[in-house]
Amino acid sequence: MPSPSLPSVASPAGVIEPRAEPSIYGRAFWLAYLANVLLVCANSLTFRFAEFVRELGGTETNSGEIVRAGLIAAMVSRFWLGGAIDRHGAGRVWIASGVLYVIGALAILSCTQLSPLIWCARIAYTVGLAGMFSCSMVHIQAQAPPHRRTELIGSLGSSGFIGTIVGTQLNDLLFNSMVRAAGSGALVPSPFRFTWLFGGAAVLGGLHMLVVYLLTRGENHRAPARTPAAHHLLFQHWPGLILLVAATMGSGFVVTTVFLTRFATATHLQGISTFFLAYSVTAFSCRWIFRGFSQQAGRHRMVLYGLFGMAIGQWLFMAVKNDWQFLFPAVASGFGHALLFPAVVSLGAGRFPVQYRGTGTTLVLGFTELGTAIAAPLQGQLIDMGNARAPGLGFTWMFLAAGIAALLTGLIYAATAARVPDADPTFPLIADLDGMGEECADTTEDLENDADDGRNLSKAEPASS
Repeated sequence: MPSPSLPSVASPAGVIEPRAEPSIYGRAFWLAYLANVLLVCANSLTFRFAEFVRELGGTETNSGEIVRAGLIAAMVSRFWLGGAIDRHGAGRVWIASGVLYVIGALAILSCTQLSPLIWCARIAYTVGLAGMFSCSMVHIQAQAPPHRRTELIGSLGSSGFIGTIVGTQLNDLLFNSMVRAAGSGALVPSPFRFTWLFGGAAVLGGLHMLVVYLLTRGENHRAPARTPAAHHLLFQHWPGLILLVAATMGSGFVVTTVFLTRFATATHLQGISTFFLAYSVTAFSCRWIFRGFSQQAGRHRMVLYGLFGMAIGQWLFMAVKNDWQFLFPAVASGFGHALLFPAVVSLGAGRFPVQYRGTGTTLVLGFTELGTAIAAPLQGQLIDMGNARAPGLGFTWMFLAAGIAALLTGLIYAATAARVPDADPTFPLIADLDGMGEECADTTEDLENDADDGRNLSKAEPASS
């Protein structure tokens, strides 16, 4: 497992030459990368959930309420999920979450009407998905020294964009599949399209668990001597306004992952694959191009650029009349997501000591779900109210509101938290060698935690190799 590089003894010329670091892109990283591709691809197949609810006789408001129920359950689960990861290790909790995810996806397939079953199925699916993503983030943070944590989170996240490209292409292909009706011979939508979508999500979830088993087998997890309650840790190591940013990011995900397919259907567009292809290519490229941006310009600047990109992307949706016009919001939104997510996770989880990083990561991601849970029913109601006045007006209201939320959050963050200088810490955090004095490399509160990470990283969760 990579370990933090420490400065070597000063040379006779008085020049400090840091030792070379082991590569953070080894077997563990690439197995985690493959696992994330499979998981995001699986989740992308379920982007037609609002369409499924519609086919069962529901409305956009019903879709938002069901999604909210799942997210509330996921948020509640995080109060024990983080502690479970800290106590038992990411590997075991990861597999258990995957089992719950597969059960939820298969249960959705059995729904033939809007009944309590679809609510329970969505809850199981969302709680399982939250656990899988949380374990992935916790595990990858243990594979790098603190000063490269943001880089590795962003690099792993690029795999999600590959999964999104593949998943959304499959999504449109399966959803738009046609069969000939018996008797008339006319082409009609396949009655099995939702079976293929949610069944495919379950199969890919199973493959994901297989890769996770290969990734985490043989790891020895050392549990902390005590595991405080999640809410005590949250208040003790309060991450600050980055939690508002996480919630705003979650509200933006509602647009693209829940209601964008309904927008495409209502405006007679072919589907969502054009948007997600451009979105993912842009975000993937930006992740690799700007992977060192956190150390060069600081994570606060990443947050601000990400929020403004997100706002512009939401507003550009209002001008989409043809499929190719999805390219414009896709580029802006992809740029915003590429910078925003790794900065939010790094800033938020970095405030927690390494032995409680599982709890910290899950709580930060929980605020993303909080934003989604709040926004989903509200945006669904906006769509229904606006469309009752004029066809398509509700979607315009939704895009406008989501963009305003991102812009306001960016302005608040710029006036408060972003005024404190920040950059990913680099080693040595404090130089005091041969009378050189002290030079602080980071002025944020997580400096002490990052220093602790460097000393304790090998005790947290060893890499599989």
